Amino acid sequence: MSLSRAASVEAIGTALLLAIVVGSGIMGQRLSGGNAAVALMANAIATGMGLYVLIGMFRPFSGAHFNPVVSVVNAWEGQLPPRSCAIYLLAQTGGAFTGVITAHAMFGLPLLQLSTHLRPTLGEGIGEVIATFGLVLVILLFSRFQPESVPVAVAAFIISAYWFTSSTSFANPAVTLARAGTDTFAGIAPQSVPLFIVGQLVGGSAATLFARWLVRHLS
Repeated sequence: MSLSRAASVEAIGTALLLAIVVGSGIMGQRLSGGNAAVALMANAIATGMGLYVLIGMFRPFSGAHFNPVVSVVNAWEGQLPPRSCAIYLLAQTGGAFTGVITAHAMFGLPLLQLSTHLRPTLGEGIGEVIATFGLVLVILLFSRFQPESVPVAVAAFIISAYWFTSSTSFANPAVTLARAGTDTFAGIAPQSVPLFIVGQLVGGSAATLFARWLVRHLS
């Protein structure tokens, strides 16, 4: 698989993921009659099922990262060349913003927006550490021991993390940046973005080191 094709898959996959996240958030909010729990449930299930399909469909072509943290971890582990990693990151970020704009277009909203949904607390930052730690650990360990189960494992973890983390589990810097561009149910105010991204980087790094330690001590 050429790098250009793999990057195209990363861009399209991430765009579809953000269209699912933002679009299901809009639909859930419109149909829930103001019940935030129902809207969050709809958003979580749609995101998890979408991830299951996207990872299963695109994993043979690019690894189906759709997440800069996952790509950086793969580069750190020597599974992705640095140049490829940089191109993946650009493709994922561009795809994420494209997906948000597409969701706005589908629902007849202004294409370009800025979120006003503040997520400013330390607890939400810790939520992103935990969400990203869990996601990266799931990917690393399932990829090593049960690779055929990666799509369903990631989907299951993300659905649960929508509910058990205070941040509702963004766990993805490209997703976080793009969701700052939607003033809908799934949005995050730009001033809250740095806290989330720092938490994601900390969680991803910790998961990588922990997975290495686990595997090294298997024998």
